[in-house]
Amino acid sequence: MTFAAPTRSTPFRPALLVCFVALAAIIAAPSASPAADDAQPTDIGSRWELFVDPAMIDQMQDVELELAQPKQAEIVLVTDAAWEGPTSGYYSVVQDGDIVRLYYRGYASGSDASENQMTCMAESRDGVHFTRPKLGIIEIDGSAENNAIWKGVESHNFAPFLDKNPDCPADERYKALGGIRAGGTNWKGQKVEPGLYAFGSSDGIHWRKLSDEPVMTKGAFDSLNLAFWDAARGRYACYSRIFTDGVRAVQSSHSSDFRHWSEPVANRYAEGVPMEHFYTSATTPAPGAEHLLLAFPKRFRPDRTKNPEHSDTGVSDAVFMSSRDGVNWDRTFLEAWVRPGLDQKNWTERSNMPAWGIAETAPGEWSIYISEHYRWPDNRLRRLVVPRHRLASVHADAEGGEFTTKPFTFDGEQLLLNYSTSAAGSVQVEVQDADGKPIEGFELANMPPLFGDELEAPITWKTGADLSKLKGQPVRLRIKLKDADLYALKFGSKDDVP
Repeated sequence: MTFAAPTRSTPFRPALLVCFVALAAIIAAPSASPAADDAQPTDIGSRWELFVDPAMIDQMQDVELELAQPKQAEIVLVTDAAWEGPTSGYYSVVQDGDIVRLYYRGYASGSDASENQMTCMAESRDGVHFTRPKLGIIEIDGSAENNAIWKGVESHNFAPFLDKNPDCPADERYKALGGIRAGGTNWKGQKVEPGLYAFGSSDGIHWRKLSDEPVMTKGAFDSLNLAFWDAARGRYACYSRIFTDGVRAVQSSHSSDFRHWSEPVANRYAEGVPMEHFYTSATTPAPGAEHLLLAFPKRFRPDRTKNPEHSDTGVSDAVFMSSRDGVNWDRTFLEAWVRPGLDQKNWTERSNMPAWGIAETAPGEWSIYISEHYRWPDNRLRRLVVPRHRLASVHADAEGGEFTTKPFTFDGEQLLLNYSTSAAGSVQVEVQDADGKPIEGFELANMPPLFGDELEAPITWKTGADLSKLKGQPVRLRIKLKDADLYALKFGSKDDVP
């Protein structure tokens, strides 16, 4: 999806810009001209700012926000164990040091309320090659030589995470939510009331309930409901399923102790954004830019059927959206992030579901995982590769274009860019004061055109690269692009330069 580019004298106001009331507290609102803008500049400190939304952008000319497509990589898991099967799913990805763990539902038979469901775990040292450890915890058909860590209705959507709360007790290093809206029984035959239950673990393998009662009851929980420590806001956040006017939707709650949760609030979108079925959300803080929340919902179309060999109705794909406060969500990109593609087994109702969580599997490389072939005998999980922070960009074609940011302050000594150009393309940057006047020594003409493909490129003008004298002062950036993409920027110290 693209927007018609306004002229440089026109502020950027795309129709799908998320609620200005929410963003005004985060990024200064646009004005008729740079000189007239007296809103408080945003302090971006030394954090990465990703161009996944228009929040930092004031004016654009002949450039557009463009969604980046992930690269499809290996199949990392086929759920062909006897206790898994074609409806295994709801994957969570947890990276703990040099170990990447996959948690998922084993679901050979039974209903959503069945005690036959179990939570399985696979491990990897590289995020590519996964094995099923023999844990000896849950007995299945007379043997505990399997990778199951929990059994019962709570396993329908058991979603672990590594708790990064600095005050987290050691025996709750791992936490999870799990449960179902209909209730059911657990592996001991005990009744489980409807709702989400809180779990804790010291090692991610041996788990216990943190409460006998559900910690959340308001929702339609037959989805991958998830929680995490939201470091930017100093609290736990939960994203769970609701129905809004018959449409599957997402709601959020927050908590200081993981046991007591606020009243859930439905995700909000800008006026004119279509209501679509979001089966899951896969919401997570952006690694290295935790003030920004990313989501990779599985979009469900229950009214469509494509594959005549498949009995269930519906088709699905994956989309991308982002938020700067956790409630108001930007949907600049309405198109699919991942399409079902040529493989006809992916044109089924619950395939193409992104796993929850991002693993860094090599320097500068993110791995995000996505399910395929749901309800087929070779139900499986595929790895997607995304260069760090490259989810969307400000893009210019070969004719070139430019944009200007809103005023902001920073804390750093040098500007770093995550960018890519063609062999004939280029990037140039000018530093301006809050009124849009070029700052001497950092004019556009004073920067040699930058070209290449780098995740953290230090920017240098003919006068040098040191911007420390501008720290704390409101500035703007004017960035000129030609056959290029700008994904992210930050102001770092000289030690940040690779």
